[in-house]
Amino acid sequence: MADVVDIYRSPHVLEYPYVRSVGPVVGAYLTGLRDGRIVGTKGTGGRVIVPPTEYDPLTGDETNEFVEVGPGGTVVTWAWVADPREDAPLSEPFAWALVTPDGADTAILAPIKAPAGSISSGMRVTASFLPAGERIGRVQDLCCFIPEEA
Repeated sequence: MADVVDIYRSPHVLEYPYVRSVGPVVGAYLTGLRDGRIVGTKGTGGRVIVPPTEYDPLTGDETNEFVEVGPGGTVVTWAWVADPREDAPLSEPFAWALVTPDGADTAILAPIKAPAGSISSGMRVTASFLPAGERIGRVQDLCCFIPEEA
């Protein structure tokens, strides 16, 4: 007769129960989105960086001034999403785009809600935020950009 071996099991859940602290710079950006505004920082030579950073990415100098930009902007480049995934920001076809908000020198990545074939580099768009009661200070508060003529 073979030896019987007991197998001991213990349930284990690996988790990291913490809340991330975003700090004063990212916090100002998220607070701006919650309030329906896009905020950047002034870098070296007055360049406006959006999303804001603590240090100018070109020089390494500390940034020290927040500036409101947009809500309008210009599409720099884009990629069409004909069949959005379940976790996509929009359920209908849309474009991921780099948009330079008015008053900024850098672009942000955001979805554009527009019909297929209507998007082009250089087109004008404006920010579309969630309704005020639904915004909670997260990137998704800026739900998308839409063409200005829409």
